[in-house]
Amino acid sequence: MTRKTRNFVIASLVVLCAGVGTGLVAYFGLSTSAFTAAGGPDELRFLPSNATLVAFADVHQVMTSELRQKLRTAMPFTGDGQRSFEAETGINIETDIDRVVFGLTPSVDAGDRDGSSALVLARGRFDAVRIESFLRDKGATTEQYKGRTVFTPPTRSSPAAPPDATTVPPSAPPESHSTPSALVFLEPGLVGVGSPALVRRAIDLRDGGDSVMASEPIMSRVRDLENGNVWAVGRFDALTARASLGQGMMGQLPAITWFSASGQVDSGVRAVLKAETRDDESATGLRDLIRGFMALARMQAGSRPEFQSLFESVQLGGAGQTVTLNIDLTPQTLELLTGAMGRLPGPRPGR
Repeated sequence: MTRKTRNFVIASLVVLCAGVGTGLVAYFGLSTSAFTAAGGPDELRFLPSNATLVAFADVHQVMTSELRQKLRTAMPFTGDGQRSFEAETGINIETDIDRVVFGLTPSVDAGDRDGSSALVLARGRFDAVRIESFLRDKGATTEQYKGRTVFTPPTRSSPAAPPDATTVPPSAPPESHSTPSALVFLEPGLVGVGSPALVRRAIDLRDGGDSVMASEPIMSRVRDLENGNVWAVGRFDALTARASLGQGMMGQLPAITWFSASGQVDSGVRAVLKAETRDDESATGLRDLIRGFMALARMQAGSRPEFQSLFESVQLGGAGQTVTLNIDLTPQTLELLTGAMGRLPGPRPGR
């Protein structure tokens, strides 16, 4: 990703970092007013029906949670990049972004190397004029599509060949094959960032249409999630393809078809992770694999209280073709883990 493209899609990266930085993959939730009658946040109507993965984060709740405040105290950071981002765009990550929806679909853009297209929908309080001015200053191009202005980053020009060059390099750098992201204000207070074709599709869906909310396989699992403030649900092959897992690792996993995760981040972390497998035998194999991993981890951790408390917070369950992990990290457990992290040796001088 080039510097210009990085600046252009920083809003989407911030969203992902906010979710990952809390410590677990995904959880579920939203205030009652943000849900539709069909279940899930209203922003889901901007994702097409062929979405293979959807995720949500109540960024405001997570950023203001007691847990995050404790983490900031234990692991302080300067926040220079955050202040610079606010100065350039007017977006304060801490206070301006309320919630985020992320969607993944089979690729609709030529040149996408991983075979999928992503869209991030951020709801909050944004200075649209300032953001659009920032993008234009960075050289973004604009396209009018159904009454909306779509911004795309400038195409990076190829470096000039030296005078004595007689051959063409066998392949371009990997990033040159990636499809650039686009940005659009779908409605006041709602920004869409992602694949250009998926951004246009979101504009198509503004006034209704075949959205993911009509996909019963996705929505039935969304409705089954317990309340919280972050969540994710999707087909397992969509997750593994995005993670670029090696064939060797994939060959060790039982046949998982769907996954979901729900939880709550406040003073602690409570979460439920669920995997649905192809058959009962695959589920049994997955449970055995998890038990073996946990047993090995216990042996390596020894008698250290922080890790013993962590293991006691994880409960394996499920029946038939379903495997579940219930995780309950209490404030006391998190304090033990934070203390252990604080005792880790820092980098050696000169490294």
